[in-house]
Amino acid sequence: MKTIPDCMYHSRDLACKTPYGAAPAGKPVVFSAYPERARGTAHATLWIEEDGGVARSLPMRWHGIFGERDRYSVQFTPEHPGLYWYYFTIEMSDGPHYCMRGYGGRCELLDNIGDKYQLTVYDPDYKVPAWFGEGISYNIFPDRFCRDRVPVQPEGEGIAPRVLHENWDDIPAYKPDENGEILNNDFFGGTLRGVIDKLDYLESLNVRTIYFNPIFQAYSNHRYDTGDYKRIDPLLGSEEIFVELCRKAKARGMRVVLDGVFNHTGFDSRYFNGRGRYGGLGAHQSKDSPYYGWYDFQSWPDKYSSWWGIYTLPQVREMDEDYLNYIIEDEDSVIRRYLRLGASGWRLDVADELPDSFIRRLNAAARREKDDALVIGEVWEDASNKIAYSERRRYLHGGELDSVMNYPLRDAILAFLNGGTAEHFAETMECVRENYPRAVFYNLMNIIGTHDTARALTVLGAPEELWNAGREERAQYELPPERLAAAKARLKLAAVLQFTMPGSPTIYYGDEAGRQGFEDPFNRRTYPWGAEDRELLSFYRNLCNIRAHSDTLARGDLKFLKSYGSLLQFERKGPQSRMLIMVNRGYQDVRTYIDAVYAIDLLSGEEFDHADSKGVRITVPAETAYILRCFGNP
Repeated sequence: MKTIPDCMYHSRDLACKTPYGAAPAGKPVVFSAYPERARGTAHATLWIEEDGGVARSLPMRWHGIFGERDRYSVQFTPEHPGLYWYYFTIEMSDGPHYCMRGYGGRCELLDNIGDKYQLTVYDPDYKVPAWFGEGISYNIFPDRFCRDRVPVQPEGEGIAPRVLHENWDDIPAYKPDENGEILNNDFFGGTLRGVIDKLDYLESLNVRTIYFNPIFQAYSNHRYDTGDYKRIDPLLGSEEIFVELCRKAKARGMRVVLDGVFNHTGFDSRYFNGRGRYGGLGAHQSKDSPYYGWYDFQSWPDKYSSWWGIYTLPQVREMDEDYLNYIIEDEDSVIRRYLRLGASGWRLDVADELPDSFIRRLNAAARREKDDALVIGEVWEDASNKIAYSERRRYLHGGELDSVMNYPLRDAILAFLNGGTAEHFAETMECVRENYPRAVFYNLMNIIGTHDTARALTVLGAPEELWNAGREERAQYELPPERLAAAKARLKLAAVLQFTMPGSPTIYYGDEAGRQGFEDPFNRRTYPWGAEDRELLSFYRNLCNIRAHSDTLARGDLKFLKSYGSLLQFERKGPQSRMLIMVNRGYQDVRTYIDAVYAIDLLSGEEFDHADSKGVRITVPAETAYILRCFGNP
């Protein structure tokens, strides 16, 4: 053994547990505990259980003395994928003790059972489509990215009159109507043709995946209230234009991922037809409707389950066979249809509210259509041990989700930059890295902003009192110059962290151009074509170029180095290259050493030479990030 742990057990130390983190089913996992020899250990036992099951006891064998500690080891081979929990009992001279999970994966000796360690076990035969995590993604809210013409009222079955903005720079409608409802029926007229026209722009950012929020016909501008899954909203374009977009994107090395909203439909839809705008019978009109079985009526027609109680979003019974066939299984199912038309994957809205079996069937159907199809889930917490509606979810064991939205990273970045510690950031990400299969961890959708969150610049710059101000004040608010400068400095640090962690750095349209905004709908303002923050956009282009041309950042190992207070340091290392990322979010310069002979900052081109036997001495200026390409050891 190369090292001796400084505690009895540390789940992230290879001397204690091999392999690191999640483990493949059918392969042995070796556990080793190191009680202090002076404590007089008589015997040690590993207790391990599958989630919801009964713990098994595995006696550990003594394997010699290591420094001032004994080593006890045992091997366990999980037979199938799942979530497992474990801990140790240690019989010492002063009685029995429990080795339970403490901070950072370190052992905490207790007299009673405490927090157990987690072991995620995955199917080694299931291959996650790595193309997503290896490249940069760009998230487009379709109505607000780019239009190729001033919008006109669309026509056709099911289409309600829409409020159309001639002025691209208007503030989205946010006031309730006379009934107290915010209708979300104002449109700016972004189009698929507009996206095609901006493929050069996306290519200048080295984008490899275009992720669209919903593009299907719907009443609302966000289109999460699907009206017709098999019709692209006519204000956006046509199926033929979608095929053209996918073809032209593919020619540039880009893929398209669509947003699938399969937990609910729109009240105003072909399927529910609550306002009678569609031909044929919807479930709200007749129990003889072919869609009646899709919905959960407590008292037909007006009492039914809906998403979070919002009547315009009637919830579906996902495991209804007719619904499964329509969305997943049929030859012309929604999932398979759009993959054939050119899409490469799906992001599943509110994945927590979709049954596990539904997700597995969807994944299998997508893979039948394209063997490298991607399925991403909207999960806001640690997806490896998520409990939703009192049920443990199975997302990452193989054949379910290939990726999730990395909200833990977003939260950790923003907390760090708003005054949190580097230690907390590192610990948050180490927990995710330990719990996720490596292939999933390297395939995460790394976000700072989404259509569900306030704009990053606003989060990083707006005064606290404005978050409780009236909507009128928030609608009109723009950061004043001094606050804007500070927020931009922090956003650059946030972007460096986003782009240098494993996973796909995903830009929410307009963040790179300086777009601001509080919550919905202010975070969904149009891309500011012609009024971009050129300095910020230039920074993003440079960062995108670094990420796109670095195999080390795409695939290299991750190791957090000594981080304290305002200085966060971690290493990305590949076979041919080693990079150190240093982020000082504080207001004071920080001095530190790196073990290298020579280093160059890829962001600025600044060079650092060997200083002494410790390596290169570096002063990291306040509110500055370095991406250091390191050469040699001191």
